[in-house]
Amino acid sequence: MKYILILVTLFVSFSAQAATCYNSAEVEAEQGLRIHSELMVIALNCQHVSHRDGNLYIQYKDFTRRNQNLISEYERTLKNYYARAGKSNPEKNINDLRTSLANKISNDSARMKTNSFCKAYAPRIIQALQMDQPKLRRWAATPFASHPVSQPVCSGR
Repeated sequence: MKYILILVTLFVSFSAQAATCYNSAEVEAEQGLRIHSELMVIALNCQHVSHRDGNLYIQYKDFTRRNQNLISEYERTLKNYYARAGKSNPEKNINDLRTSLANKISNDSARMKTNSFCKAYAPRIIQALQMDQPKLRRWAATPFASHPVSQPVCSGR
């Protein structure tokens, strides 16, 4: 009986951890939404800047249009995570996450002069726009210590 109790405790503990940690698809999804949110902030802050490839905000909108299915997939993945983690309003959780992700780069923008910010960050829009979806997914799936995801990553996944 003692061993059964230990096994049940371990199973419940593992199940609770699995419900609150990110698997690899969820890591990619959050980072993909981070990339999209960052591009939005860059585009809004730098839309006045003339770039040899045209208006950055229009290019951001083109990136969004081209990748709408992938962005929607990322949102569905995280909504499923939030539901599995017992969150009562996954849609609100997505919106809160997006706001948090956008605020991080907005803080960089606020600390820098607009022209310096745009010079440093505007090339990301052009870079992202030139990527096909497999390359974009690899970028989103790559862990960056400087941009950790908001949830722990499940071990062994």
